[in-house]
Formats: sequence, C-alpha cells, structure tokens
Amino acid sequence: MRPNKNDCIPYFEKYINLVAENNLMDALKNNKKEISEFISKMPASKENYKYAEGKWTIKQVLNHLIDTERIFSYRALRFARGDNQLLRSYDENVYADNANLQNTNLNILAAEFNAVRDSSILFFQQLSEKELLLKGKLESGETNVLALGYTICGHNIHHVEVIKERYL
Repeated sequence: MRPNKNDCIPYFEKYINLVAENNLMDALKNNKKEISEFISKMPASKENYKYAEGKWTIKQVLNHLIDTERIFSYRALRFARGDNQLLRSYDENVYADNANLQNTNLNILAAEFNAVRDSSILFFQQLSEKELLLKGKLESGETNVLALGYTICGHNIHHVEVIKERYL
C-alpha cells in the first residue's frame, strides 16, 4: 500500500515519489540497506567537506537524515495513537547549527542511522492498516502515518542524490 495525493501535504509528494516500493516495510528495509552501504563506502576524508560556503558538511547532512527520521517517526507515533493536536514545523538549519558533531565520525553516524531506522521499522511494522491511514495536523496541512513513513525513505533518497552530485 502506498500513500496517495490526499494522504499528505503537497511538499511530501516529491519525497514519496522517489520511493519505488509499494510496501512500507520493504521501503524502510531496502532504504536502510542502501543508506548503510552508501555511508560505509564514503571516504572518511570527505566527512567535513562542504561543496560551497554556507552549505552543510557530509556529517551534517547525515545527521540531518537521522534528526528528520526521529521527528517524522515521532509525528507518526502521535498520529497513530490518535493524538490530533497541531504539530509545529522544525527548522533543520537550527538543528544543524546546534548539533555538536566534533565527537562523531561516519562510523558513529552509520551506527546511529541504523539504530534509529531499526526503531522506525519496529514501530511501523506493528501498525494496522487503520493506524497507517490515520491523519494528523501539521502546520502545513494534514498527513497520514503511511505518508510519513514513505517521506522518511524519500527524504533519505533525495539527500543521498545531493551528496553524490555535489559532494563526491
């Protein structure tokens, strides 16, 4: 089952459309494997590289993927549990600016990504179809739990493509 246009805010569609799988569990597991392999092949010498002034380093981009997955999984949890309170947006630049990445490296970020993804997989696999279709309110509109799961994967795909095009 895939989300349709009415399941999410228009901004999420660009990410959802990047996901090939028609099953959320397959998408989450395949995406985990692809991202993990991608990180493992990245040269450590590139982890602090920025392709232009004012842009994030590769470590910051990877940390952004982890932060975003945590936030979107939390949103999915709230909606799946029937919490329909409006959830605020988050400013990814504030998160990036305040993430102390001095004591981390690609290996630690890879391990953290895998841990967060394992948690997401365990959460989403327990949900019924009814729960996956529950909607909640974001500042930019309504979205359902299924769309949030797909957005997590598509967001990762998008940023890996950016890294490939601009950083490596």
